[in-house]
Amino acid sequence: MVSMTQARQKLMAGELDDVLLQLCCDEERLTVYRTRLLEMLDAFARQFGADREIAILSAPGRTELGGNHTDHQRGHVLAASVNLDILAVVAKRDDRTIQVQSEGYPLDVISLDELDPIPESQEAHAAELIRGVVARFGQLGCPLPTGFDAYTTSEVLKGSGLSSSAAFEVLIGQICNALYADDQFDAITLAEIGQYAENTYYHKPCGLMDQMASAVGGVVAIDFSDAAKPAVESIGFDFSKTGFALCIVDTGGSHADLTAEYAAIPAEMRQVAAHFGKETLSEITEGMVIDSIGELRASCGDRAVLRALHFFHEDLRAQSEADALRRGDFDSYLQLVRYSGESSICLLQNVFASSSPMHQPASIALAVGGMVLGRRGAIRIHGGGFGGTIQAYVPTVLLMPFCEEMEQVLGKGCCHALQIRQVGAMTVLI
Repeated sequence: MVSMTQARQKLMAGELDDVLLQLCCDEERLTVYRTRLLEMLDAFARQFGADREIAILSAPGRTELGGNHTDHQRGHVLAASVNLDILAVVAKRDDRTIQVQSEGYPLDVISLDELDPIPESQEAHAAELIRGVVARFGQLGCPLPTGFDAYTTSEVLKGSGLSSSAAFEVLIGQICNALYADDQFDAITLAEIGQYAENTYYHKPCGLMDQMASAVGGVVAIDFSDAAKPAVESIGFDFSKTGFALCIVDTGGSHADLTAEYAAIPAEMRQVAAHFGKETLSEITEGMVIDSIGELRASCGDRAVLRALHFFHEDLRAQSEADALRRGDFDSYLQLVRYSGESSICLLQNVFASSSPMHQPASIALAVGGMVLGRRGAIRIHGGGFGGTIQAYVPTVLLMPFCEEMEQVLGKGCCHALQIRQVGAMTVLI
């Protein structure tokens, strides 16, 4: 680890610019990114003291490219890390306390001697994610001997659809791995640790795609058929050369009180699989569902059947999308993205909350965005859905009018043009 003075000198001298450019992916943003880190050093010093040996770490947000709600059924997904991240300045402590100050939020304080999860009846906060990650390290044979102080800032805005919670979990895992485990845990294990924390400590039944994309980095095709050892393949495709901008549009929909909506998707899919004595849909076929559709409609309901049908087609689509990128066939990729969006609307039904049908910001965004694009790009619901964000591939010549139209409908600053970051969670300086 280095002193804060050394870290500041390296940043100001440009010695870390090659690494920082990998993270922000844009030379025009490099100065802003460097300034952000310098300001973090000042904020850490004010919060925790200036005379500390520190490390700097980063974990990116992610975007789902294909495989909408297929990961939790042990299917296939296509995802990528993006150039918006969570950064941390960290120093070890001498006692058994962890303190994490996330910019704009209350200080989280955790004791290494109190790592049990809270009951599901209690409201979970970020502290539970920290506690869950640290507890999992101990379960894997690497208990933390002492705590740490961390100051974090995030460009992965909460509720942005870029999975800020997964990035935060992976970042805490990267801190533990780098400072206390000699980096013995690989990216896949860090992703699994993050999922464990979210499932067990945050009580959210998420899949593994978000954490995996953040931890591994770049464009990744993931096969979850072996739950114990997902197969991860990096896809070396350069989106910046396509003539399209990858946009994420925040529709302004709140994620509050939507856990039941999210949880219903894997629950209903598993209900269909259970009809055949299986745990997940990846263990059965579409033909089996079609042959038993009358019984399934009676026992599981129509929505569950439709969601199961979405899985089979979306699972194949995610694989075909990866194949298209391997071939460099972006036109075929875009057509598959369009089909994915249609399936999420008609079969998966995760564009708006069934509990609030009069409030459909994502549907409005898809409608207006689709009118601007026509067939010149592609547009779909992004990630978990239910009014969060949409994803659009926008020809660069249409980027300005597309963003202007989105902001007119949804508010200033809702449209974000992203770049794919080729590296996942990493230690910037130690």
